[in-house]
Amino acid sequence: MKNLFIALCFAFPMLAFTVAGQSAITSAIGSGDIETLSTYFDDTVEICILDLEDLLDKDEAKDQIASFFEEHQPKSFNLVHDGTSKGKDSRYFIGDLKTSGEIFRVYVYLMSSSDNYLIQEIRFEKK
Repeated sequence: MKNLFIALCFAFPMLAFTVAGQSAITSAIGSGDIETLSTYFDDTVEICILDLEDLLDKDEAKDQIASFFEEHQPKSFNLVHDGTSKGKDSRYFIGDLKTSGEIFRVYVYLMSSSDNYLIQEIRFEKK
C-alpha cells in the first residue's frame, strides 16, 4: 500500500501536466500567444519553421516563433495525436494550426525536467 501511495505521488504531477500543460501549450499555439508558449521552453529549443532549422536559446526561439505568428496569424489549433515515451520522460503531440491563409502541421516534443515538461523541439511545416 505504501508503495502504491509513493507511486501515485510521483505520477500525479506528470498526469497533471498532460492535461493542464498540454492544454495551455495547444491553446497558446492556436491563439498565437508567444508569452504563454515560451514559458514552456527549455533553455535551448530546436525549432523548424518552414526553411529555418536551428537550435536556439529560449529568447531567440521566442523571437522566431513570434515573427512566424505575426506573418501567419493563428486562428485555431486542432490536436491530432499525442503520446508518451516508454520511460515516461518525454511527451510529444502533433496538430494542425489554421492561420489566416494556410494550415501548418505542428510537432512539439517535450522532455521531463524535475516535475514539469519543457519544450525541446517545435516544428511548423506547411501541410
